[in-house]
Amino acid sequence: MKTFFSTVILCAVFFLCGCGVFFADSGYVPRLPELPPAWENLLGSPRWQVDWLNSEGQKETVTIQDGHSMEIFLPQTWATPISAAPFWPEKGIGPGIFKPAGAIFPFDVSGKNLVLSWQGGVDAVFFRELAEAAGFAANLAAGRAVSRVPMNFNWPRFRQLFDDPSLNAQIRDDPWLADWRGIAEKTIQSGFDRRRLVPEPRNKLEVPVGPGPWAGVSPFAAPLIFETIPVFSVRPAADTWVSAEGLLRCSTETWLLMEW
Repeated sequence: MKTFFSTVILCAVFFLCGCGVFFADSGYVPRLPELPPAWENLLGSPRWQVDWLNSEGQKETVTIQDGHSMEIFLPQTWATPISAAPFWPEKGIGPGIFKPAGAIFPFDVSGKNLVLSWQGGVDAVFFRELAEAAGFAANLAAGRAVSRVPMNFNWPRFRQLFDDPSLNAQIRDDPWLADWRGIAEKTIQSGFDRRRLVPEPRNKLEVPVGPGPWAGVSPFAAPLIFETIPVFSVRPAADTWVSAEGLLRCSTETWLLMEW
């Protein structure tokens, strides 16, 4: 639906211009969400890779330890995605494996705090996929205008979709089941259509490992516990699960267990 691309960027600019202090004082402290209990029980406290888009449309990155805080400085001229990916280097789990928390500036600002949430992580990733599909950074550097840029997307309305009972029930429960890259590409081509918000096709794969619990990479998904031979839902790209036994990587073609 084309109406999802609107004048949200104008609202954001109005919000920022309404109080000149935002331009002079652009530092915000990311406030991280609580870790899912299964992740914390199995892996302990993570580090977080926090990244955002600067005024040139390029990615900036910092790493923070759980429980610590620091300011990040955001461009004040448009809506900006911020993501915070948890990772556990001592477990061999780097950034980008577990799904991130996130926020969209300025909608998730509270005073000097930038409030990150697990739902906001979906927003931030979809924002970046839209920016990439639109060629935003390259066009910005070349001074070319781009239609359907993510800064003009109706992010508050998009987030409300996940409270709508008419949306696919599996996606409401776990938005990471969707193919956000594919959805972004189609959105740039022909506009947003909520009917695309459906789970990616998956197959079943038996894996001779312990019964679990096995925690997946989505903060929305409950850990898996099996009474017989574990059967995982897999796709061509490898997915990850963790248990007290180790780290499991599965795809439609193969699986690999790396014991702790």
